[in-house]
Amino acid sequence: MKNKILFSVFVYFIILVLISLGFWQIYRLNWKLKLITQIEDSLKNEPIELNESNKKNYLRIKTSGIIDFDKQIYLYNLNENGKPGFEVINPILINNENYLINRGWIPFEKKGLREIDKFDQKNIIGTLMLQSKSSIFKPENDLKKNYWFTLNRDDIFSFTGKKFSEYVIYLNGDIDIPQPRVITAKISNNHKKYAITWFSMAISILLLYLYFRKKNY
Repeated sequence: MKNKILFSVFVYFIILVLISLGFWQIYRLNWKLKLITQIEDSLKNEPIELNESNKKNYLRIKTSGIIDFDKQIYLYNLNENGKPGFEVINPILINNENYLINRGWIPFEKKGLREIDKFDQKNIIGTLMLQSKSSIFKPENDLKKNYWFTLNRDDIFSFTGKKFSEYVIYLNGDIDIPQPRVITAKISNNHKKYAITWFSMAISILLLYLYFRKKNY
């Protein structure tokens, strides 16, 4: 009898955990939908002067600055078609504040060529994005060969000798080389599917439990 009670408590505990996970995914779903709406609204706005703005994620800005081509960073990434290459990232000084500007993607063979450094520093249109955290699962950066896998802030300081804003400027515009990244509100949003999965598992376990309980009691 005691074992049956303990088993029942265990089953109800598992069901409660699964239901809690389901409601957590619903909370995350609502949060993600609001975030997507905010991003879409921000991207529709005309760019504003960076030095006159309250910086925020996905803010469209216009500015001018001084690019450092000597400390140009080549970050390994795929383009929109899945072809491997580099994203070209430069330190830029804007109103006495250091930023990184992601100018876009190039194929491997374009690394180090002068043609990728043709850039109008006085007329920059871009999108601010918070720098994402470095993934621990990617290889370490090779600073000597200037071959990067993550924008690790410690490595950036070692490479440039400077500290930078937490926001990275992603260059916008119809430019051939480097090819700027297309910034959209397309963010992974599978929380509805996850919620259904957790609730389904909870219901399935409950039905199985009730069936065996009726059969064996």
